Amino acid sequence: MLIVGLTGGIASGKSLATRILRELGAHIIDADKIVHDLLAPGQDACREVVGHFGKEILLPDGSIDRRKLGDIIFSHPEERSWLNQCIHPRVFQVYQTQVHYLRERQPDAIVVMDAALLIETGYHKHMDRLIVVYADQKDQVKRLMERDRFTLEQAVARISSQMPLADKRKYADYVIENIGTREATEQQTREVFEKLRQEAGKRE
Repeated sequence: MLIVGLTGGIASGKSLATRILRELGAHIIDADKIVHDLLAPGQDACREVVGHFGKEILLPDGSIDRRKLGDIIFSHPEERSWLNQCIHPRVFQVYQTQVHYLRERQPDAIVVMDAALLIETGYHKHMDRLIVVYADQKDQVKRLMERDRFTLEQAVARISSQMPLADKRKYADYVIENIGTREATEQQTREVFEKLRQEAGKRE
């Protein structure tokens, strides 16, 4: 089994790379989906987060308003740090459970852990290989403003909260440059997967 970390920045193009890797046969573990499940009503993490931030962050159906929570944590670094310490160990625990399950059933699988903060949390050290999806900051800002209807200030705050992509790429075994056409990014992703497949084959 080859464990691959996939990271980048917000609106850098990770979702596109993930889709292609899944289509090619990689098993994707989506950190954002894990967080979504952890913050579902009734979960321990949800109760802990609501206890810390207050019921003001809840939607009428009892679920957490992630946009409202985002506005808080991206405006207050100490609150973002608290939330990360609350959530990230739980995310990694779920990841380990999923990898253990896969290792027993698909020992030759290529597993991709898709996580925006993989390097910031230090969990990249647990990966066999690391892919960084790179984009220009101006393109990240444009995507956030168009896709999520963020203001310029909100978009910049979210990007600034993460490690600069220029620094992240220094950790990478493979870099996917999402700075041209969609087709070019897809082709780079296919080429990276082929190299991973060859690496996995050598391990057998």
